Amino acid sequence: MNRLRTIPIQPRTTVRFVVSALIGILTALSFAQGYAAASPFGAGLFGEDVPFGSMTSISIATDGNVAIIAAPSGSTFNGQGSHTLTVTSTDVVGYELYTKSPSGTDMTNGIDTIPASANVTLGALSMNTWGYNTNGSTDYVGIDTADTLIKDASGPYKNGDDTTVTYGVLANTSKSSGAYTIGVTYTAVAKSG
Repeated sequence: MNRLRTIPIQPRTTVRFVVSALIGILTALSFAQGYAAASPFGAGLFGEDVPFGSMTSISIATDGNVAIIAAPSGSTFNGQGSHTLTVTSTDVVGYELYTKSPSGTDMTNGIDTIPASANVTLGALSMNTWGYNTNGSTDYVGIDTADTLIKDASGPYKNGDDTTVTYGVLANTSKSSGAYTIGVTYTAVAKSG
C-alpha cells in the first residue's frame, strides 16, 4: 500500500532517503565557523555598520529540521524538502558558501545505492538519483566530494543572510526498502581571509 510519510531532517551531517512504499529524505549539516583577520586599511567598504579594526567573524546556523513528503506516482516516488542556512558575518567584503559530500556521492543502504545526479547544471533528475538546488525549483545538480560554491555574497551580513537549500529524489520500486544515507557538509568562508 502506498502512503505519504514525512521524515524529519535532523541537524547532523547525514542525508537519508527511506525507500519502501515511500521515499523520504533526511539531511543535516556540519557547520564551519571561525574568525578571519580584519581587512587591511583601504580594502574594506567605507561606511559599513561593522566594528572598525576588529576581527571578522562568521558563523552558520540552520532553521531546524527539514521534512520531505515522498509522493508515490505509479511505480515511482519523488519528493523534495528544504532548509534555510543563515550566514552571519562582519566581513565587509562578503563570504562564500560551499557544500560537499566528503565521503562519496552515493547514498547507501548496505550494498544498495542511490547515486547523486550527474547534472552539473540545473536539470531534471534521472530515475534513481538525488540532487540539490538553491533556487527552490524541481531542477537539481549532483553533489561532489570537493567543495562546490553555492553562493557568493558581497558585503557584511551582521544580521544574517539566508540561503535555502532544497533536496530532491526520484526513485522507483527497484530500490530495496531501507534507509539510504550520505554525509553533507556546508562551509562559509569570509572573503577577507
